[in-house]
Amino acid sequence: MIEMPPLKFAQTNGIRMGYYEAGPVTDTPPVVLCHGWPELAFSWRHQIKALSEAGIRVIAPDQRGYGATERPEPVEAYDMEHLTGDLIGLLDHLAIDKAIFVGHDWGGFVVWQMPLRYPSRTAGVVGVNTPHWDRAPIDPIELFRQRFGDQMYIVQFQDPAREPDRIFGTRVEQTFDAFMRKPLGGPEKAEQPPVAGVGASPKLNLAFPQIIAAYDAKADPRTPILSAEEKKVFVDTFARTGFTGGINWYRNFTRNWERSQGLDHHIQVPCLMIMAENDRVLPPSAADGMETLVADLEKYLVKDSGHWTQQEKPEEVSAKLIEWRRRRFG
Repeated sequence: MIEMPPLKFAQTNGIRMGYYEAGPVTDTPPVVLCHGWPELAFSWRHQIKALSEAGIRVIAPDQRGYGATERPEPVEAYDMEHLTGDLIGLLDHLAIDKAIFVGHDWGGFVVWQMPLRYPSRTAGVVGVNTPHWDRAPIDPIELFRQRFGDQMYIVQFQDPAREPDRIFGTRVEQTFDAFMRKPLGGPEKAEQPPVAGVGASPKLNLAFPQIIAAYDAKADPRTPILSAEEKKVFVDTFARTGFTGGINWYRNFTRNWERSQGLDHHIQVPCLMIMAENDRVLPPSAADGMETLVADLEKYLVKDSGHWTQQEKPEEVSAKLIEWRRRRFG
């Protein structure tokens, strides 16, 4: 039985946003949970239940382009100004002064921007797998291309013909079958499905559209992290919405980089970095050196977890969030 609070809606920043809320409304500062790609607020189902039962107010939106939230047409409508502005609009809708922002995967990039852009509204930040970095020295897409080649998924996502959107959109169940699994073992093992010959790097195959197009679940030895009922939630939702909204976040890498020139990347609020031992795309080493930008930083390693940390190790992630929130904010 899947437990989620009732879906609510807010008008925020020019869009209608769907969100879930649980826990006592008197609890401050509340925790706002921000999902990644290709995910939903539903990715936080375990944390919503655990944190609210621990007396913490928790809010989890389907972010712009996802699930129950609107999907504007222009690509520029998914830049960092819009993504962070949506969360501030959600706080305004709920008459919340400050919040702790928790983000996984792409949600992590968004929440690390909150104290830079809205310091008076940000009580604290938790990155799950996604670290905080300084502004890149060159256009990030060019960096990805140099390091991983043209087949790297983020580079492919820039394709104006939207071929990746079509590949995922016509293979929705295959996509979640392939992505939502535990890695095969230690940090050196492959995280991605066993499809050879399409990656630019011998160590890390990041040609996700081609991996999904060639994927056969019967040949995959990795353990699924979703029950059939949980997988159905993702598959049904993305079959309805498609993947373009979320992929449009990636199409703003260059725009975000250009528009962040002059933005001070130092963070002063209390921060927690939750790292996953076996995440190949965002490994614990990606958080090395964060201390130079984040004055008040604590790091925590989740062992034996791949990329989908809050779903792979829900009890451990929830327990750490509760412990840190209580210790740092009462």
